[in-house]
Amino acid sequence: MPDANEALIVIDVQKDFCPGGALAVPGGDQIVPGINALMAGAGAVVLTQDWHPSGHSSFASSHEGRDPYEVIDMPYGPQVLWPDHCVQGRKGARFHAGLQVDHADMIIRKGYNPDIDSYSAFFENDHETPTGLEGYLRTRGIDRLVMVGLATDFCVNYSAVDAAGLGFDVTVRLDLCRGIDLDGSLDAALAGMRQAGVTLA
Repeated sequence: MPDANEALIVIDVQKDFCPGGALAVPGGDQIVPGINALMAGAGAVVLTQDWHPSGHSSFASSHEGRDPYEVIDMPYGPQVLWPDHCVQGRKGARFHAGLQVDHADMIIRKGYNPDIDSYSAFFENDHETPTGLEGYLRTRGIDRLVMVGLATDFCVNYSAVDAAGLGFDVTVRLDLCRGIDLDGSLDAALAGMRQAGVTLA
């Protein structure tokens, strides 16, 4: 019997984050069958979708002379500059073709503000502007979250830490996540999640 107080949060399992995509996470497509199996038995399922307008401020192509993976200072703090990815309406922004999206109760799109990036399912990168996900979960009486998806050290990490900070009981299924590991970012993310009280399973 599905637990009505628990939600599965599936983070950014999109074409551009899978092999062959613009910002591919190694092995990103390998987690899809396991996620589908979890979704089938979940009490609630929320999918997040990176959804950037063309020319987004987090794209290296928007900053003359800058290369992907450089870090610059933005008004809200340090920002990694990424290759153009998950652009609204383009193939790369679509969910992985094998992901059974019909299981989803809700899809949260994030990163659509051209001036600020949004890793977390709960807040934009200013850590203040909400996506609305918290309110949705609270009104459904959900207090436990299981997180899976891409990438472990960025969008999964930020989502899990924010959720724990909001008082949710959070578990990250590491077997159903894959990381980028940019200059040690994966180890730092795992340590940060543990410190925030997130259960790593």
